Amino acid sequence: MQLARAVNEINNRIFGTRIVAMSRDYQSTSSDFNTDYQLDQIDTTDSLGVIHPVASIRDYLDFNKLVLGKTAAHRIFGKRQFDIIMSLLILVLASPVMLTIMALIWLSTYGRDPVFYRQLRVGYKGREFYVLKFRSMRVDAEKSGPQMASVNDSRVTCIGRVIRSTRIDELPQLLNVLKGEMSLVGPRPERPEFVSGFQKQINGYALRHQVKPGITGWAQVRYPYGETVEDAANKLYYDLTYIRRSSLWLDILILMQTIPVVLTGHGAR
Repeated sequence: MQLARAVNEINNRIFGTRIVAMSRDYQSTSSDFNTDYQLDQIDTTDSLGVIHPVASIRDYLDFNKLVLGKTAAHRIFGKRQFDIIMSLLILVLASPVMLTIMALIWLSTYGRDPVFYRQLRVGYKGREFYVLKFRSMRVDAEKSGPQMASVNDSRVTCIGRVIRSTRIDELPQLLNVLKGEMSLVGPRPERPEFVSGFQKQINGYALRHQVKPGITGWAQVRYPYGETVEDAANKLYYDLTYIRRSSLWLDILILMQTIPVVLTGHGAR
């Protein structure tokens, strides 16, 4: 109850109204999205995640209006300070869990496989960087080439299935945050191979790179696990809505909505 009250209070701080989000049963609302993945329209309401086709994306999603118009310099500075303080705090609090996961991964492979996994991702302004994660898949998971993870991916190990469902596998990314490559909250960083394809198929996809990628984000907590181009197009709406309304209060709200996913293993990813 206390968590719910806190979330409602933050909602009111941001919008002065209740946040209205799209149903998780996104198939029932697929008519809200352009089936050709051309993002010609975006919402202009005070709610997050609800698409109202009344405005051209060209009028709202240039860099100045998208980011600088919503986030003053002092707020950008505040977000970085917030990221550093919270990342250090989470690292301290989660260190017993992280050490346990490291031991379990090492023991499960008899010390043969690396505990951590480095993977190239696309970040701020399209710059590539290596994201750090706990290993959750077999070492030979991509011997046939890069492929997107799926809900019941056979490449995921037993331990990997648990840490992926609770997002514990992403805790090492706190180091990416401290290095300044990521933020706690922002669009999910994707691999260069997938970004290249999405940018060809989804108009406006590169706009999500106008801010630092995040460990969690509005798309991650509001939209189910996705593995198709249509899913990527739908999630882009959430990413752009987050960027337009970026604030520390919204970051706090998203972090609070991430907690139930970590504790229960249920929710979007």
